[in-house]
Amino acid sequence: MSEVSFPHRPVLYKETIQYLVPSSPKHYLDCTAGAGGHSEGILIESAPSGELLALDLDPLAIELTRQRLSPFGNRAHVMQASYLQSAEILQMIGRQGVDGIVMDLGVSSMQLDQSERGFSFRHDGLLDMRFDPTQGQTAADLVNSLEETDLADIIWRYGEERYSRRIARAILKARPLKTTGELAEVVRNAIGRSKEKQDPATRTFQALRIAVNDELKTVEQAIPRLIALLNPYGRLAVISFHSLEDRLVKQAFKRESSDCICPPEQPVCTCGHKASVRILTSKPITASPEEVEINPRSRSAKLRVVEKL
Repeated sequence: MSEVSFPHRPVLYKETIQYLVPSSPKHYLDCTAGAGGHSEGILIESAPSGELLALDLDPLAIELTRQRLSPFGNRAHVMQASYLQSAEILQMIGRQGVDGIVMDLGVSSMQLDQSERGFSFRHDGLLDMRFDPTQGQTAADLVNSLEETDLADIIWRYGEERYSRRIARAILKARPLKTTGELAEVVRNAIGRSKEKQDPATRTFQALRIAVNDELKTVEQAIPRLIALLNPYGRLAVISFHSLEDRLVKQAFKRESSDCICPPEQPVCTCGHKASVRILTSKPITASPEEVEINPRSRSAKLRVVEKL
């Protein structure tokens, strides 16, 4: 394993642990292990007999998490997989349900700092952006093959970038693009001068990452499945980092906490839907000023939590 030190505590660590209330001898699931920060906290708080399954698509994240959780022995199970496979993997280790689940969505600081992963324009590297670098199309595949309208649609839909058409047009003129530095420069030139504090390429990079990993669709599919895995009074905590994710999580939680999901104008309920959770966070939990000062990335983080009925 390459020399990679464990990052500091993950975003909203204290708040997440407080809402999950880990205890012994219960069982937990970390859908997005990262460097194992949330997993470690859950195992510490659920001593002496609490168990946890940690999943991640990123092989480096799995390597780091295995090393970090090794002191917990057979209380920790670490596997490289999508959280869409949670039910099957839990069955493999002899579990039908869990008492708490955490999902920390989006790209990690660890991934951003690896230039070869192509997630960030801060370091020049190949345009990749895949959470699992062995599967699927890369960001380079998308920017070099899509039609202008399709590319503009991705940048607008997933990046909420108002200059999406202008950027797509500039990308087509500059193709082929191979590195993050090349793409960032094309986007900056297409947008021109901006009063915004963030780099003009930020929203385009976000949009391509979401498209490459099909993130929103995956989260939308996962939430009902994960809720189904919760034991009574078990909790699901989801941390999101941009408005599209947070909106999706909010809507999914509202749906699963409602007894009726018929259209408002319909006078009689015919859906038969029954609430399976109650919402514990009427408004999302955000990072404290102290955490934002230590870790600026936490500024955009939002935590929402539901409890199984």
